[in-house]
Amino acid sequence: MDLGIRGKTALVTAASKGLGRGCAEALAAAGVDLVICARGEAALVKTASELSETYGVSVTPVVADITDATARARVLEAAGAVDILVTNAGGPPPGVWSDWDRDDFIRALDANMLTPIALMQATVPGMMERGWGRVVNITSASVRAPVDVLGLSNTARTGLTGFVAGTARQVAGKGVAINNLLPGIHATDRAVALDQGLADKTGLSPEEAKRQREATIPVQRYGTAAEFGATCAFLCSVHAGFIIGQNILADGGATNLTI
Repeated sequence: MDLGIRGKTALVTAASKGLGRGCAEALAAAGVDLVICARGEAALVKTASELSETYGVSVTPVVADITDATARARVLEAAGAVDILVTNAGGPPPGVWSDWDRDDFIRALDANMLTPIALMQATVPGMMERGWGRVVNITSASVRAPVDVLGLSNTARTGLTGFVAGTARQVAGKGVAINNLLPGIHATDRAVALDQGLADKTGLSPEEAKRQREATIPVQRYGTAAEFGATCAFLCSVHAGFIIGQNILADGGATNLTI
């Protein structure tokens, strides 16, 4: 399927690896020019070079912690007029409710709610003026079914969900489609860390912990960054203009819901 977005410009944050890279690669394959950012320079530059060489698109890497306001301004300046925004940031650490103080919650809100909001406030007005735009926020399946050990993530990402619910419907008439893409367990560094956490807690090996978590997923495996990226790219395409303010699960069926 031709996604109809060749020649568009996308900003993808936290895109040097994992789900962010998966989204950036799928957009590059569709002919989209990219501005990507991440904190680690080596991995970011490597990703930019590989995507540019493979797909023949322009890829501008900007080393930045997207949660920092000054760094975010540099990224936005480098990006210029953005047609497509994919927001992404690493999730806060797991724990239990009694572990966290106010500073922990502020850090989680900054990374997983306030930063995506700031990026949308900076880029969506231009999309509205030009009459077309797409925003995909990578959040988590936990906004539909909270995970007990991910209370910081549950809190911050659910706040972002509420913001998007209203905003998406206010801007849709100007040709801008904003949606959230909710990953379940994917084969990324985050999954490895959570596997290790389960192993440490239960005495299992990391491999046994992974198998135990895979068994909770109807497809019996972790998702891949490539298939997640393909879903993201479709939501960024010309075919997704009637999908507005949705929370789309990509979790292998693990979240057992009827609506």
